[in-house]
Amino acid sequence: MNDFLELGNHLGDPKVFQGLSQPVQIALMLGALALIPTVLVTMTCFARVAIVLSFVRQGLSTQQTPPNSVLIGLSLFMTLFIMQPVIDEIGSKALTPYREGKISGAEAVRTALSPLRNFMLRQTRKRDIALFLYMSGNKSVQEPKDTPMHVLVPAFMISELKTAFIMGFCIYLPFLLVDLVVSNLLVSMGMVMMPPALISGPIKILLFVLADGWHLIALTIASSFA
Repeated sequence: MNDFLELGNHLGDPKVFQGLSQPVQIALMLGALALIPTVLVTMTCFARVAIVLSFVRQGLSTQQTPPNSVLIGLSLFMTLFIMQPVIDEIGSKALTPYREGKISGAEAVRTALSPLRNFMLRQTRKRDIALFLYMSGNKSVQEPKDTPMHVLVPAFMISELKTAFIMGFCIYLPFLLVDLVVSNLLVSMGMVMMPPALISGPIKILLFVLADGWHLIALTIASSFA
């Protein structure tokens, strides 16, 4: 038992992992990489960006254009762009000191979570935090900054979903107005058998391009995290 306790006390020391065999280090690295998609979706701005871009495609009524691979790629690089200050802070305060052996692995993880926590707190509504605190029965938290991660992450997610759907509605509304105008024109001209989407689709694409829509969408998404 004492041997296990001693091993647990030294797990936070980076020299312990450096002394492991190469196959074990590779296995640990692959295990950590498997968590990256989960962290990307649940603790960054990726979800909001991807949902808003999906609303744009649906509003344009272009089916699979742009394709999913393009939207996901754009969402990923916009996420890296928006999260760059957080990434830089994690690198300077956690990753670099850990690689230099100045802090332990456990301390590096705690330090790395601090910038992510601050980012999520800025984007999370207080009522969402209060909801999950109430459901968890936690009455010890007095300030949002003291919120534990198992409460903050789901609160952040539902706040992001609400914000993304609000932005999606604002984006979808002009496209809906184009559909209504085209439908009324076709009915008034007696062309009730012609699908409105056949006419409104090219018109929406033309208006979107003339308004430099992708520029406005990118600016709006980035500004929403300011």
